[in-house]
Amino acid sequence: MDPVLTSISNNFPTKVKLFEVGARDGLQNESTLISAEDKIALIEQLVDAGLPIVECGSFVSPKWVPQMATSKDVFANIKRQPGITYSALTPNMKGFEQALDAGADEVAIFTGASESFCQKNINCSINESIERFLPIMAAAKTHNIKVRGYVSCVVGCPYEGFIEPEVVAKVAKKLLDIGCYEVSLGDTIGVGTVKSVRDMLLAVNRHVPMNKIAVHFHDTYGQALANIYGALSMGVHIIDTAVAGLGGCPYADGASGNVATEDVVYMLNGLGIEHGINLDKLAQAGWFISDLLQKKPTSKVSNALRSKQ
Repeated sequence: MDPVLTSISNNFPTKVKLFEVGARDGLQNESTLISAEDKIALIEQLVDAGLPIVECGSFVSPKWVPQMATSKDVFANIKRQPGITYSALTPNMKGFEQALDAGADEVAIFTGASESFCQKNINCSINESIERFLPIMAAAKTHNIKVRGYVSCVVGCPYEGFIEPEVVAKVAKKLLDIGCYEVSLGDTIGVGTVKSVRDMLLAVNRHVPMNKIAVHFHDTYGQALANIYGALSMGVHIIDTAVAGLGGCPYADGASGNVATEDVVYMLNGLGIEHGINLDKLAQAGWFISDLLQKKPTSKVSNALRSKQ
């Protein structure tokens, strides 16, 4: 057996939390504009399927992300269910104020582990991005709003190539230090493998407790499920997923999007790990949005289930 695999401790959690990002991170990369009504229908179907937290939109300039221009309407008209967290991405103070007015339960901020990616994506250095978040953190504390942190390019960058694990660890720690309750580590271009993800998580875990680490994998090279399995075996119990495998990365040719929620749920079922999600209802939600986008889900599980209909 591969020594890399044998060296990973068998520390699987008994229960995991899936953080559904399809309605935001997934849809924002789609050129077909989806109405607020259809986004609401998708979100409500996802909640009905058992997803405990759904990222419903982002408060960014519609000039740069037209798909998210309806986020205010989405938040205003969702039929909210008790115990469910409805989250929003907020890149700056203006976005935070809009999310607060819209009634978001929590917000997320984002930076990168690559200086080049930060400059290309948000026009500042990593340290400058952290400084920009401080007013958001202060306002969130005042309003008792939880803040999640995203770190992009935790394994590789389209401009810099391989990213050193210790760099990722330092950025993740900074987000935790300024007040983020959880840090999501994103393999933005999907180049990670079990070994590179393991090395990165070991480095981050020296600074950040495992129960505050989430993983966010894109499936560009078909490694997302393997990487999640490896992360689970190290004790990670929070996984970002997107229904139907929605999304992608504009910086990676051939990127096939986020790991599909359906595929992760099927794997978790096989491992006997509790997640609280109804796979049939989840698949139907994926078919609903995929039909609107006039495309097939990238989820193999979704397509296999539909072929039996």
